[in-house]
Amino acid sequence: MLTRRQLLWSAAASAAVPLCPRAIFAAPATATPSADLSTALAATFDRIVDRRLLFSPESATSYGLDSGSRAKLRALLDDRSLAGREALRRNNDLELKEVRAFDRTKLSPADAINYDTIVYALEVQTRASERFKAMDSAGAPYVIYQLGGAYRNVPDFLDRQHKIENRADAEAYLSRLQGFAKALDQELETERHDVAAGVIPPNFALEKARGQLKVLRDQSAAQSPLVQSVVRRTAEQNIAGDWNAQATDLYTKQIQPALDRQIAWIDGTRKKATADAGVWKLPDGEAYYELALKYWNTVSLSADEIHKVGLDLVAELSSAADKDLRAQGLSAGTVGQRLAALSKDPRFLLPNTDESRAKVLADLNAMVAKVNGLLPKCFGRLPQSTVEIRRVPPTIEAGQSLGYYTPPAMDGSRPGAYYLNLRDMKELPTWKLRSVTYHETLPGHHLQLALQTEASLPMIRKMSFYSAYMEGWALYAEQLADEMGLYADDPFGRIGCLGQQLQRAVRLVLDTGLHRKRWTRERAARYAMDTLGDPEGIATTEVERYAVWPGQACAYMLGKLTWLKLRESTRTRLGAQFDLREFHDAGLASGAVPLTVLENTLSGLQAT
Repeated sequence: MLTRRQLLWSAAASAAVPLCPRAIFAAPATATPSADLSTALAATFDRIVDRRLLFSPESATSYGLDSGSRAKLRALLDDRSLAGREALRRNNDLELKEVRAFDRTKLSPADAINYDTIVYALEVQTRASERFKAMDSAGAPYVIYQLGGAYRNVPDFLDRQHKIENRADAEAYLSRLQGFAKALDQELETERHDVAAGVIPPNFALEKARGQLKVLRDQSAAQSPLVQSVVRRTAEQNIAGDWNAQATDLYTKQIQPALDRQIAWIDGTRKKATADAGVWKLPDGEAYYELALKYWNTVSLSADEIHKVGLDLVAELSSAADKDLRAQGLSAGTVGQRLAALSKDPRFLLPNTDESRAKVLADLNAMVAKVNGLLPKCFGRLPQSTVEIRRVPPTIEAGQSLGYYTPPAMDGSRPGAYYLNLRDMKELPTWKLRSVTYHETLPGHHLQLALQTEASLPMIRKMSFYSAYMEGWALYAEQLADEMGLYADDPFGRIGCLGQQLQRAVRLVLDTGLHRKRWTRERAARYAMDTLGDPEGIATTEVERYAVWPGQACAYMLGKLTWLKLRESTRTRLGAQFDLREFHDAGLASGAVPLTVLENTLSGLQAT
């Protein structure tokens, strides 16, 4: 799930005021770049990282950068107060001034890409903070809602990312546990400010947040992962101390009352909230949505243009899926109805047994190993880090998504991992598993992010999060897998691939439908049900996600379309000298960047 930490490090797309292409993408000067200038720019980037880690101690832990001189950060959580948000915005202005002080025309090609990428992000963040002071982010306007807030992010962060290997680690955990109560109240302060300015989450977002808060609050200390995580792990490491008593005291006296305060605030705020799902209802909401589209998608298409692209793609992909379904003897009903029936077909459902779960993991890991052997046909540079497919831990699987990927550690101590939720095998018809696995592992997220982690890039670039580039690559990778012949022996797997592509096209329609066309949540869910065959519950949950992260759902398909466009334009320009491996290597070499920077980079690709 998206977190405030990702938003802190994410690079934004554009700005409310159009950027000047000549200022950002000016042609390199003919003079030899200065080594001193490169060193100075690198030092500036390092200072930016140091300051951002002070703003986000959780990021320091997540990236494994909370040791040595940064060890004190291990006991802290991010500042979620209104003052903290304003301080972060002031720091953004400072960073923009520092980077702009460099003459871009005198930089080396590699430094110019880094400069372009960072300035692009800082430009949009500055303009967003100037115009939308009561929004939490250009891509996520609310603070407390069903997919965001400390109540969702901190417990999982403490359990899975905060290491406990010695007494100091355990004491830092308790410090962060105390900080969790403070973070909850800080968010409450910020939300009260935003709601007073008219930025009120939809009623369904508040209602579902309340339900999750209530579950967290009503757990006894003996049930709470917040308490039991430190108890379990100190016992595993034989760290002496009454950690249960200390954690229980913090939980019952500070955290539960803070959760009560958030629940009470939601109860009062729900009376002001409406069922309107789109951000058009917010102050200056239409302009905000256009910025959100640019923030997430790094393209200049309008909402109306994106809506039309989505409708056209839905028609095209539905036709392709219809053809493949008919080839397998499935011709009755709409494409959506046939996909729904396929998801219930006993041929593709495994029993809810540990043997079935073990077999799925073994089969998928073997499949990824096979793909790894085929990658040299399409890539000249491959990551050193491996990737594993693992089960989401049963202790947390009930509240987790169906799958998520975690990158390898920067120091090489941990491989990449794709966690698959095996709580209910009926949720995972086997015809859907191939495309999802290619998306998350190879040649998708793992290939791109491992290469980025291993590249000779400034730390700030290794930590960049550009949704359109990254999700666009992973969706492009699903199609690339088809082009590599990986569905040649699996026609139903190819239908799964088309279904995934269709879902991302539907997202273009739904996101713009909600926020530009003023569709209701119910109308959007019905469109998804009719087009994709999704059950009402799944369709509604997806639509509610798009409502609170305006623009993000478009990043997958718009990013993929950009990768395809650049591939074809490069192929046309180079003709017989076009090399797919060189194209991929050039596109991945600089890590995640805005799509405009990617286009600028690949336009200079020459045959070797």
